[in-house]
Amino acid sequence: MDKHLYTEKGSRDEHVKVTSHCKPGFLDRLSETAGGMAIGVLMFALSFYLLFSNEGRALQTANSLNEGLSLVVSLEDVNFVNQQIDGKLVHLTGPLRTSKPLFDPNYGISIQAAKLKRQVEMYQWVEYDDSREYEENGEVKKETRYSYNTEWKSEVVDSRKFDREIGHENPSAKAVECFTAAAHDIALGKFLLSKGLIEEINNFKQISLAKLESPHAEIVVDEDYFYHSSNPRRPEVGDLRVSFFYAGLSEGESMQSPADVVTVVAQQRGSRLDSYKTKSGDELEILYMESLSAKEVFERQHEGNFMKTWALRVGGWLMMFVGINLMTRILHTLVDWFPVVRDLVNLGLKLFAASVATSLSLLTIAVGWLFYRPIWALLIAVLALVPIVLAKTRVPSKKNQ
Repeated sequence: MDKHLYTEKGSRDEHVKVTSHCKPGFLDRLSETAGGMAIGVLMFALSFYLLFSNEGRALQTANSLNEGLSLVVSLEDVNFVNQQIDGKLVHLTGPLRTSKPLFDPNYGISIQAAKLKRQVEMYQWVEYDDSREYEENGEVKKETRYSYNTEWKSEVVDSRKFDREIGHENPSAKAVECFTAAAHDIALGKFLLSKGLIEEINNFKQISLAKLESPHAEIVVDEDYFYHSSNPRRPEVGDLRVSFFYAGLSEGESMQSPADVVTVVAQQRGSRLDSYKTKSGDELEILYMESLSAKEVFERQHEGNFMKTWALRVGGWLMMFVGINLMTRILHTLVDWFPVVRDLVNLGLKLFAASVATSLSLLTIAVGWLFYRPIWALLIAVLALVPIVLAKTRVPSKKNQ
C-alpha cells in the first residue's frame, strides 16, 4: 500500500511511501533468531582472531620502531650521496624537487608539484530517505519519506535506483573525468623517492583560478572552478564544474613559490630511498610533510601505532559484544510476548554480553602478551576476572533468599 504526499520546494521535492506486512508469528521470529545466531557465532569467533593478532602486530610494530630509532643515520647534506652508508636506514629533511611541471592541456593548468589532481563534479539529483516502523491494526507498517535535492557530486548518482526516477533523471556518465597525475622523478636533494614514499604525499591544496582565463568559449571561470554551464549561478542537471588541486609543491625551473619541506626515513639504496626491512619484521618507509628530527618521526609513529591498537581493541570488543547478543537473542524471543519480562531479560542479556565480552577480550589480549611480557599478561588476566567477580557479587546467595 502506497500513500504519496507530493510537495514542491524550489529544486527540492519529497513524497512518502507506506508499506505494510503482517506481524511475524512466533515461529517466524525463531527462524530469524536462528539466522542471527549463526552470524553471532561467526562474529564471536572472528573477534578472538582480531584481538589476538592485533596484540602481536602492535608489539612487532613497536619493536620495529625502537629498532629503527637505534639504527637510523641522519644525513646533514641531502645533495651528497654517501656510498659508505648504502643499505642503512637514513633520516633526511629538505625541499621536494621535480624536473618538469605537471600540465593539463585541456584547461591550461601547469604547476611544479609532485601531484596534480583534477576533480570533476556534476550537478545531479540526490535521493534521501528517512524511515520509521510502527504497529497499527495488527500490522507492521514502514513509513519512508523520500526527498530529492540537486547537488554537486564527484561520483555519478544512478537515478535508476531512485524510488521515483521520473522527474529526477541523471546523466549516466560525466563528459570530463577526474584524474590524478604524479611526477615520475620526485626527489629529495639527490635522492629519488620510492613509490611508497610518493603515496604519502597527499597534502592536496586547491589551485586558485582567479587570474586564469577561460580555455574555451563554452567554459566559464567563476571563483576557483571551471564551469561547463551557461549560468554557474543557476546550474542545470548535467552541468559540470572542474577544480584542480596540487600536492607536494616542489623546486624546479618554473618554481614561483617555496617548495614543500618533507622528512623521510627510509633505506638508502644508491641514490634511491626505499623501504627498510627490520629484524622485527616491519618495513619502514616514512614520509611527513614537515621538518622533523629522527626522534620526532619515531614518536609520531609510536603515537599512530598506539591509536591503531586501541581502535582495533575497541573494534574487537564491540564485535564480541554484538556476537554474544545475537547468540543469546533467542532467550529474548522466547519471552517477547510479556513486555515487562521481555525488558528485564533484554537488560540482563546486554549486561551479560558486556561482562563476558570484557572478560574474554582482556583474556585474549593477555594471551597475546604472554610470550613477550608475561608479567603484564598475568596482570591483564587478573583484571579480566573483575567483571565476573562484580557480576557474581550482585547475585543474591540462596541463604539470603
